[in-house]
Amino acid sequence: QVQLVESGGGLVQAGDSLRLSCAASGRTFGTYAMSWFRQALGKEREFVAGISRSSSTVYADSVKGRFTISRDDDKNILYMQMNALKPEDTAVYYCAAIGRVFPSANANEYNSWGQGTQVTVSS
Repeated sequence: QVQLVESGGGLVQAGDSLRLSCAASGRTFGTYAMSWFRQALGKEREFVAGISRSSSTVYADSVKGRFTISRDDDKNILYMQMNALKPEDTAVYYCAAIGRVFPSANANEYNSWGQGTQVTVSS
């Protein structure tokens, strides 16, 4: 399995931007499709964005046009640029790896998770 460590969260105001990073170690990063999930207090974990081995991307409707997922396979890092943040984006954000070509929106299918990074957006 791959080990994942997120960073880049913080407290921002509505309309601001943040960039999350997820550093991977262990097995070859490039063999995994990767995704970002988030979990708000009292809610279930939800899919945010995913990227395939070949860097094709998919987004939840709630973040489409505002968030951009990317990967650097040379550095073994997954990124997510988050623009025009809203208070409803407040959550703990997790990166996850799946040993497939394409990502899945089903959190139960992932076998490697980071510890999470808190993003708080004030109004």
